[in-house]
Amino acid sequence: MGENKDRMLAGEWYLPDDPELDADTERRSALCAAYNANGGAAPGRRAEILAGLLGSVGEDVRIRPPFQCDYGRYIFIGDRTFINFNAVFLDAAPITVGADVQIGPNVQLLTPAHELDTERRRAGWERASPIIIGDNVWLGGGVIVCPGVTIGENTVVGAGSVVTKDLPAGVLAVGNPARVVRALTTTLIPGTE
Repeated sequence: MGENKDRMLAGEWYLPDDPELDADTERRSALCAAYNANGGAAPGRRAEILAGLLGSVGEDVRIRPPFQCDYGRYIFIGDRTFINFNAVFLDAAPITVGADVQIGPNVQLLTPAHELDTERRRAGWERASPIIIGDNVWLGGGVIVCPGVTIGENTVVGAGSVVTKDLPAGVLAVGNPARVVRALTTTLIPGTE
């Protein structure tokens, strides 16, 4: 691996203008274009494209096109997860999405951060931190999850929220920045006890 790709995967500052990263981007671009163009294709063909694009895809995962990502291979999605239209997953660091997750339209999972120092930012320096979404999370439409955030299982994030810090399991969080407004309780559906 090249130096910048090694640095990116280690969560260190790196320069994305790199031939090896450019090749990874071209691979992703072709696979995303094929997936997005084949939104009406048979489920088997869509699953085949996703398997080639993403690091891992669980059973019965549904992603509505268009879907965009940085590399794809650093995205890991659990069983029965649903991702609605216009999702953007920037995976310069790993993005792990659990099982039974519901992701609304226009959701962004953003692992990269740019340098605050003006000269280093102008030179293109960035680094990325992993995002982890626990099982059975629901991200409402337009949610943005920032670099390095973990969202605990069974948590709901309200539409339009910007998640800048970790959220615990089993809470409702809303706003910009997202704040926990209350704990959620598990309600059994009659007859499922």
